[in-house]
Amino acid sequence: MQRFAIEDTAVILIDHQVGTNTWASTTPLALLQRNVIILAKFAKGTGMPLVLTSSQETNVNVQGPLMPELEAIAPKEFGARIKRTGVVNAWDDEAFAAACRPTFRTSKPSIGSNFRRSGSGPQALAR
Repeated sequence: MQRFAIEDTAVILIDHQVGTNTWASTTPLALLQRNVIILAKFAKGTGMPLVLTSSQETNVNVQGPLMPELEAIAPKEFGARIKRTGVVNAWDDEAFAAACRPTFRTSKPSIGSNFRRSGSGPQALAR
């Protein structure tokens, strides 16, 4: 088994929006949000690439905007986030896949708030 190495890892946060976070049924909302904040801070603090994406951010009654804490932690990455306009599986969105490819990392932990729908197959699809 390959060991985790910071220089070989990029963190990809998928659909951590104020609305979609509430859909997680196996993790309390406060814990999910805390974990996302910790991952984003860890990526920034260690220099790992951080890629953010959201789905239908303007639909404020359902998905809503990305967590505002992400903008405070990673303003550059937040500004460069990929705003998908209805593509459910993030990896099917060419702009998102293209944003992930330049990281040239073999380990891409993809953390999605609704992973079954938005983040399936990160290793195979990112290539």
